[in-house]
Amino acid sequence: MNCIAIRFTYVVLMLIGLHSCINQGQSGVIELDTPSDDEDVVEISPRQFAAGQMELGQLTPRDFNTVVKANGMLAVPPQNQAEVSAYFTGYVKNLTLLPGDYVKKGQVLFTIENPDYLQIQQDFLEIKGQLSYLKSNFERQKELIIDNATSEKNLLKAESEYRVSLSRFQALEKKLTLMNIDPNALTGEELTAVLKVFSPISGYITSIEAGRGMFLNPSDVAMTIVNTNNLHIELKIFEKDLLKVKRGQEIRFRLQNDTQKVYKGKVHLINKTVNSQTRTVDIHGDLLGDEDVKNFVPGMYIEGEILTEQSERLALPEEAIADIDNDFFVLVKENDTIFRRRLVETRLGSEGYVEVLNADDFEEGSEFLIKGGYNLIVE
Repeated sequence: MNCIAIRFTYVVLMLIGLHSCINQGQSGVIELDTPSDDEDVVEISPRQFAAGQMELGQLTPRDFNTVVKANGMLAVPPQNQAEVSAYFTGYVKNLTLLPGDYVKKGQVLFTIENPDYLQIQQDFLEIKGQLSYLKSNFERQKELIIDNATSEKNLLKAESEYRVSLSRFQALEKKLTLMNIDPNALTGEELTAVLKVFSPISGYITSIEAGRGMFLNPSDVAMTIVNTNNLHIELKIFEKDLLKVKRGQEIRFRLQNDTQKVYKGKVHLINKTVNSQTRTVDIHGDLLGDEDVKNFVPGMYIEGEILTEQSERLALPEEAIADIDNDFFVLVKENDTIFRRRLVETRLGSEGYVEVLNADDFEEGSEFLIKGGYNLIVE
């Protein structure tokens, strides 16, 4: 009985001690670690904070431009694009190029063949031989008419024959030039049924519609060549924003498949006509220096903004904001170790800072994890 009493007393004392410890913990002597089920809560110990070289910061006033949103694409000026066709009908004889090949101005693109080309060259050589005689006869008749040694009828006939032959000679000479045959060097031994088609510009072949053995008409486009050296920006803005946009203003844009990197340009031309169906105005812009623009190709879709009036806005460093499926989040400090993930609304930044559009959603003096917190946000 004595042993049982002693054990009972020991248990009672242990329960009293445990109850005392719990009460002390409530007063701050002992802290209980109760992990939160809230997925937006992140706990960072002082040791983790120091090891990760993390930093805190607040919303900071920065100078930002009011922007006009615009969508569009990259394009080339008309003189940098050529649709190549043959001036004469013929069968494609030789074609070895492929889309993507780079060609220089004056380079042979393909050849076409047609027996009719021989007749044009023959007619030219014949009329060229006759023209010398007809000119000589015309000059002789002019001298004879002065001495009354011939009739005016003979003079008019000689002049007519010469003028008609000269006109035909000049027309055939133009045809040979279009056929890329040198009229001055053409002889009977150099007649050819094959013509060469040369590239009118330097650039990349973007499409080929012709093939070996295909019959080409003058209206048929055989291939398209684009010179990408002078790519420019083509944007569309709504007419309500027209008065805000001025020549020389900065353009910032992203590629559709790469929303992280921002490229720059400037407004070059503003169209003076409003599209009656879409109520939009075309804006043409110049690309500003960036090595990556050399890899751009015409037709790439872009999402851009035109920077207009400047004003001061609250912002955070780019490093403080993480992109999760096109939503943007930050970590806001709640106490010494607890941070909460919060949604922010942003737009294109400036010099490493991003404007926070919903700054009013945060209490004045709120501290944000501005460095070292990216992985903690996206996890």
